[in-house]
Amino acid sequence: MIIRYPIWVIRSLFRRLRKPPAYVTFTLAGEYSEYPQPSGSFIMRRIRPPKISLLELGEQFRLIGGDPRVEGVVLHLRPLQMAPAAIESLRDLVKELRNSGKRVVAWATFYAPSNYLVACAADVILMQPSGEINTLGMGRTYPYLARALKKVGIEGDFIPITPYKSAGDMFTRKNMSKEVRKMANWLLDSVYEERINAISEGRGIDAEGVRALVDQTPMPDIQALELSLVDGLLSEEELPKYLGNDEKPARLATFEAARKTLKIPPPVRMGKYVAVIPIEGTIMDGTSGRPPIKPPIDLPILTEPRAGDLTVVQAARQALRDKRAAGVVVYVNSPGGSATSSEAMRAALTQIDKSKPLVVSMGPVAASGGYWVSTPGRVIFAQPSTITGSIGVILGKIVTGDLLDRLFIGRERIQRGEHTSIYESETRFTKAEREMLWGSITHIYDLFLDRVMKSRGMTREQVDELGGGRVWTGRQALDNGLVDEIGGLGAAIARAKELAGLPLNAPVRMVTVGKTPLVPAANPAAMLEYALEGARFLQGTRPLCLSLLALDKT
Repeated sequence: MIIRYPIWVIRSLFRRLRKPPAYVTFTLAGEYSEYPQPSGSFIMRRIRPPKISLLELGEQFRLIGGDPRVEGVVLHLRPLQMAPAAIESLRDLVKELRNSGKRVVAWATFYAPSNYLVACAADVILMQPSGEINTLGMGRTYPYLARALKKVGIEGDFIPITPYKSAGDMFTRKNMSKEVRKMANWLLDSVYEERINAISEGRGIDAEGVRALVDQTPMPDIQALELSLVDGLLSEEELPKYLGNDEKPARLATFEAARKTLKIPPPVRMGKYVAVIPIEGTIMDGTSGRPPIKPPIDLPILTEPRAGDLTVVQAARQALRDKRAAGVVVYVNSPGGSATSSEAMRAALTQIDKSKPLVVSMGPVAASGGYWVSTPGRVIFAQPSTITGSIGVILGKIVTGDLLDRLFIGRERIQRGEHTSIYESETRFTKAEREMLWGSITHIYDLFLDRVMKSRGMTREQVDELGGGRVWTGRQALDNGLVDEIGGLGAAIARAKELAGLPLNAPVRMVTVGKTPLVPAANPAAMLEYALEGARFLQGTRPLCLSLLALDKT
């Protein structure tokens, strides 16, 4: 600190001699993760630099907010491939920037629902002439494959705790059940209401007026201006004069160009920090991982990231043993998965909260096993459109016996033990097998209910009424007592600092798992080989706490 402070003084003096731009510009497009992702090798970082995360974008916004010489920010908004809850996190950052006293101007060639919702958090919304506002409504199509699979000799055989636990419906049904239809509608109603309220708040139009306007979209530029969905129509080249005047246009620069002119805060004293542990993707046995390349489309389980119990448990132990980690935030973006892996993670995270505050931040999805691993949180945050709940269990397999018969593939099986072939894919479960598996499912469900009861201070009946596989949005979960507060990762980090007695500018660090495993006195995790491929994950063997009911990226 003795050396760092004089260096900061010298750097600050040099920056005072440089005049920053009046407006700093950001181009936002595609998808942004909540936290910094692993950057890969030195060569890969040069070929494809890692994309900035929302956590890092917030730091850049705060740097701008702390410099009184900067008037504001221009957001060049392209379509964003982000879930509704992630859009809400981005909107929170824009609101925080405005609260710091900066003017935020949104500009786009056209507006899709994703970038328009972000624009509604700005002071001014501008659009290029010839642009349009695409449809602002919401909807989702749910595919059912039972008839198609039957044509080729494949069928699904699943045992859910209740009809609301619908992860297997895609493979077993030809249409939507009444329970899932009811649930899908209450989810859509909740998220749509958040969209209406966001537009209403941003544009100063009452909710009924916004609903009427949404029904008129897609909408061309002139009509959007007349109906106050945008504030002006101008090209990007006209922005400097619009933000300044004809005689003295405003000077604009990207953050990369403006960075060396902005005031920097005093150095933070080295010492205690808040640790962030991510649990992202399908919860499985073994180590966490990501697809080697980003696929063109996201397929549940097959192409999603995986959260391995060995990785998460080791990260939890590291955070527990690091005395400098004064508080811990667990970021959960997972539809769930293995019940045993979820319990191993929960057990390790519970140990943390016994000695330091543990706060949970739910991302776009924290359902089923994703909710299970959230139960140790002293405080649980969720965004209004987070998909959560799905407290339930399902078990099943994909049956391929008829397909093999059609291919004239003969099979002869020799075995010992009455139920050795219970999970084999050639036949459906027998009545006796279903009764046996039902006992396993109900046992895991009772354990799940117990974890939620102790976490939320509810009775078993109360949790069961909210559980049974029922899925809720973050707003509904708050009303039902399943989460504590509305907010994103930034809000969760701020709360962890508060609970740990740290200043708001205390450092935040991602927990990086070392190469040497940490072995406790009694290992809570089953040391199972992480060899399951995504395509075989649904193939029986153990009960799953998994939810495939989600919302499309906007």
